[in-house]
Amino acid sequence: MARMAMVIDLRLCIGCDACNISCKQENNVQQGFFWAHHIQRHEGTFPNITYTYMPTLCNHCSNPPCVEACPVEPDKAMFKQADGTVMTSEERCIGCQACKFACPYGVISFNEWGQETHPEWRTPEAAALAQKVGGEVVAYSNPDRGTTFSVIRKEGKVEKCTFCDHRYQVGHDPRCVEVCPPHARIFGDLDDPNSEVSRLLRENEYSVLQPEAGTEPNVYYINKFDQKS
Repeated sequence: MARMAMVIDLRLCIGCDACNISCKQENNVQQGFFWAHHIQRHEGTFPNITYTYMPTLCNHCSNPPCVEACPVEPDKAMFKQADGTVMTSEERCIGCQACKFACPYGVISFNEWGQETHPEWRTPEAAALAQKVGGEVVAYSNPDRGTTFSVIRKEGKVEKCTFCDHRYQVGHDPRCVEVCPPHARIFGDLDDPNSEVSRLLRENEYSVLQPEAGTEPNVYYINKFDQKS
């Protein structure tokens, strides 16, 4: 059995947002939605200030409250795959948003308006700009994206990061991992003791977001970047 996970090295991360931008391009994530995002914090009192940048995404929890909250039966709309990833079935989703409200990380988005009826939502800022200048709005379409979501999402459905299931299932890294300039993101199988993620977690102290929530996240953070200014 596989258990897919991601390790993010905060000492290597430079906060360039390449992960966030590439995720939108790869998955046609619309404006205002963030499958990949970040937490920024400034702490302390000048001149002793600490800046923290922490990338965030769906944690693909081992104990996901979103799956527990989904009322769809017998086959839930929010469900775990055999490899441990948490996925959404657009076909089965009834739009109740129970999963969104149950998630302690705020990483699930709800399509109040569909991308068909609101074409300006199809792509990020470029589409909105095209409309303003009277240009044709052409939806970015990745033909590989669609194993879980349709390329143009429908109204009244939830969505979130999938670890780029359409990529890793055919042997490629998630897009955010592939484009990271300093290689701060590492993706792999925790059930394989020889994988890079397993090695990194053996050799480094690590943390997860909100461990007190009991969700057992599969996104891990190692090392720390503290920039005093």
